[in-house]
Amino acid sequence: MDPYSLKKLNALRMNRQAAVHVTDLGDGRDRVIEESDVVAGLLGKAVLRAFRQGKAFTAEIDGRTFFLNPHLPPPRLVVIGAVHISQALAPMARLSGFDLHIIDPRTAFATPHRFPETRLTDDWPETVLAQEPLDPYTAVAALTHDPKIDDHALIAALKADCFYVGALGSRKTHEARVERLKQAGLSDKQIARIHAPIGLDIGAANPAEIAVATLAQIIEALRKRGLQVAGARAA
Repeated sequence: MDPYSLKKLNALRMNRQAAVHVTDLGDGRDRVIEESDVVAGLLGKAVLRAFRQGKAFTAEIDGRTFFLNPHLPPPRLVVIGAVHISQALAPMARLSGFDLHIIDPRTAFATPHRFPETRLTDDWPETVLAQEPLDPYTAVAALTHDPKIDDHALIAALKADCFYVGALGSRKTHEARVERLKQAGLSDKQIARIHAPIGLDIGAANPAEIAVATLAQIIEALRKRGLQVAGARAA
């Protein structure tokens, strides 16, 4: 690897920014492509595939062979609320490869007994997220039903362009939430990114099923997230 490419790649990884290292196997030349870079044509589609799948592969393009090696930040899932849904969601999220963090200031709920082997913080989201900022490779699921706890996390997630933002609650509950978020200065476009009611519509009827629907929606958002790498988006 070219020393400049290595230095650039390490800097991006330190800042939880994704990149694809592309090497021309014919002449050995390489380059590091960021998500904000625009790469046209078939190579652009291959780069987009690498960002979406997160796996290395070779691609034959215009008579040349390229090796594409994506370096993606480990996806994080920040759950607001140590509730029953969170108890079911936690082990599934870990098995799916997410770096899980549950935040809830209510010490009666946020206990190691209820959440074994889970990173748990019994503090207000605004305090925790000020110390550990969100980023585009983080998903946020707000599950408390309490605006005093959920709203700040939702605002922070939308401003940080998290790849997934979901909130528990009925459509009527969400209408009230939308008004609060508008008053907080968020745009209609930002607010429209919230998945509410949370989770895929599979008819979930209990906490475990809602957890399944939520995790499935998070994975879908991660794998299908919109990227600006290719001049023409891949199908």
